[in-house]
Amino acid sequence: MADESRRQQVIPVLALILYPVFLGMAPVLGKMAYNGGSDPFTVAALRTVVAAAILWLAYLVFWRRYIFIYPAGLLGCATIGIVNGIGSLFYYNGLLTLDASVAQLLNATYLIFVMILSVVSGRPLTRRTILRAGAALFAILLITGGGQGAFNWLGAGLMLASALLFAGTFILGQRVLYEMPSQTVALYVLTAMAVVVVMARVVYRFEWIPQTGEATAAIFVLGLTTALARLTMFFSVKKMGTMQTVLVGISETGVSLVLAFMFLGEALTVLQWVGVGIFTVGLLAVPLRTVDKRATGEQPIFMLSSLGIQRTSFNRIAFFQAFGHTRHEPVEDVTPEEMDMIRRMMEAPPRFDLPR
Repeated sequence: MADESRRQQVIPVLALILYPVFLGMAPVLGKMAYNGGSDPFTVAALRTVVAAAILWLAYLVFWRRYIFIYPAGLLGCATIGIVNGIGSLFYYNGLLTLDASVAQLLNATYLIFVMILSVVSGRPLTRRTILRAGAALFAILLITGGGQGAFNWLGAGLMLASALLFAGTFILGQRVLYEMPSQTVALYVLTAMAVVVVMARVVYRFEWIPQTGEATAAIFVLGLTTALARLTMFFSVKKMGTMQTVLVGISETGVSLVLAFMFLGEALTVLQWVGVGIFTVGLLAVPLRTVDKRATGEQPIFMLSSLGIQRTSFNRIAFFQAFGHTRHEPVEDVTPEEMDMIRRMMEAPPRFDLPR
């Protein structure tokens, strides 16, 4: 029992640590694919298809119970996948015109967008938040304007648009994860992403563009790290909360800077390093008390209420009543099939059999 409890505590922390490592590889692997002759739409499409195929194969062999999903949950995952898929198209098109290190620094602004979207969701905008956002904008100005030679502002705009949509992925994912296991969400979000980016790739150019061995290898590894990044991302959001995941995940920037220096020979100027320092201080200034309390179950929240999904706390009560579990057992162990049974039970009209 003690070993099981220790394992349940270690796994979320391990996922939270690995998530930025997998995500930080994306710009460097993307640049390697470009160096091999690939293009942004092909990279975005192939890496997502590879990631979705890896997850489907793994689930069919090891995690079949996580394949089950109810219609409203599928719609929620599809929405996240569409947003994330469009964002990935912006990301890889912006990456084509920027250094991997600069692209990742611009993409790190998704923390700011997460904070802004959280305010839109009902959280107050504090003076500290405004100061952090201002410092981050000043840091971005130094990063984008401190490089040697002309700077591609279109690429910067695409990367910022990608950051905004990636922030939306966190906010929407937080809602959907209240009702489904993170493994199920990751599978169907990646599947929806694959559909979106493949459609974009077909519209961009229908015929197949031959890929070199270097590009193919880079895209395959990128697909593998994408699958692992989405799994660890949604698992961390469910277990640790949105803001905690974003705060730790932003360290992906450091991973990208190191890998870009090692494999691509990229280096920042002194002025850009000043911007990096300001940006890092602003990120670290986010207090840990902003961890989403709702992720820990301290307060109930309606998720996708417009779709008729019931409150998390009510699902918990229904589960205990239907399956006889004690209140000390974790709700995270509820399978998707059991949750669907609960949903059907709650939606069924009452039936009274009067004695004759």
